[in-house]
Amino acid sequence: MANETANTGNNGAMHIPGDRDFAALIDDLAARYADRFTREDIVARVASTRATIEAGSHHPEFVELLVAKAVRDQLAAEALAHGQSARAVPTLLFVCRHNEARSQMAAAFAERFGGDHVQVGSAGPSPSGSINPLVERAMAERGIALTRPYPVALTDDTLHTADVIVEIGVDLPQLPAKHHVHWKIVDPHGQPMDVVREARDAVEGHVRALLADLDVPIADA
Repeated sequence: MANETANTGNNGAMHIPGDRDFAALIDDLAARYADRFTREDIVARVASTRATIEAGSHHPEFVELLVAKAVRDQLAAEALAHGQSARAVPTLLFVCRHNEARSQMAAAFAERFGGDHVQVGSAGPSPSGSINPLVERAMAERGIALTRPYPVALTDDTLHTADVIVEIGVDLPQLPAKHHVHWKIVDPHGQPMDVVREARDAVEGHVRALLADLDVPIADA
């Protein structure tokens, strides 16, 4: 995917999940479903699902996330059958410096295209006081109203609840059992409308590609 890498450091190198990553995933699932499933059951499910997905994957950097989604869906479906919980969906967090433009647009597009198949959030390490009004105009041209009325600050809790952390023009601490994705998209801050539209269109393309990589059904309505 153009201008997009999943990585675990600031040197831009792509990270291919290994046994340590899957061990962290197993720890997370074992803790989350401790009331119903044994650790041994989760280990077996992760190993089986990993082998199946690795065999046919063209994006090895996303294997862990796809395994996590598949196993969570299996566990959640069984729990739901016993009246315990709803189906799990991946949580996407979009982050840019001020949370006033690119991350806001990304979250809005993800909500529009992903619907109930994703949970979406956006934040910024240095949030500004308001949404860029040109961004609101540009998204309105796509028939999308921004649902987050003001920028919000990035917190540790927000980071730790996300499955995929999309960093747009920022570098964040890399967390185990999380998938960090870097997007290089022009910053529309202080730019004229044509640059804002350029950024909007780039964000839309990246969001569509990310959802496709995660096997999330894309709605165009």
